[in-house]
Amino acid sequence: MAELHFFTGTMDSGKSTLALQTNHNHAARGRIGRIFTTRDRAGASILSSRLGLTHDAIEVGEDFDFWRYVVDSLTQGGRIDYLICDEAQFYRTAQIDQLAKIVDELQIDVFAFGILTDFRTQLFEGSSRLVELADRMNVLQVEALCWCGKRATHNARTENGVMVVEGEVIVVGDVDQVDEAPADVAYEVLCRQHHRRRLTAARAKAVSLAPEPLPFG
Repeated sequence: MAELHFFTGTMDSGKSTLALQTNHNHAARGRIGRIFTTRDRAGASILSSRLGLTHDAIEVGEDFDFWRYVVDSLTQGGRIDYLICDEAQFYRTAQIDQLAKIVDELQIDVFAFGILTDFRTQLFEGSSRLVELADRMNVLQVEALCWCGKRATHNARTENGVMVVEGEVIVVGDVDQVDEAPADVAYEVLCRQHHRRRLTAARAKAVSLAPEPLPFG
């Protein structure tokens, strides 16, 4: 029986790498699939991992219809055994419903990969619907780490080096590096404690380098 799988984790937990590996494993057994993504860091119609692996993919826009795409492909004589759906947190509720329908009515496996919550610690639309519908939900075991060394559980957004908790949900940015100048918009993973305190790696470094106060006042 086909199933709808949802693999989730913070940034840096290996979701896109696992998506590529899943595709490789199934293709190696003679199965034929389709790869989808949206707003990937490498650009349109590309599925990429931070390890440098890439694969051509079908870009999912807001009006993309998974059900129509699959039915049209099958009607035209194509074969589809599974779907790989990366960056699924950005999919619309209706698109997740379409994926569930594909699993139930066409018996095609769907493997969806995505972040669970946004920089405000609120569920993404696509992820929320996947939690509600998925046959299997898997939290990735590769732990991303906060700058303090604890397990990272939250995704943070910074603007010009300052952490923000308000703004547009979907904004493409870079992965900030501690030893580089702050990007206009960047993301990093933090533990809950440091997300609550808005204490990013750069800010923690700045605090640690601040001079000690003189022992008199």
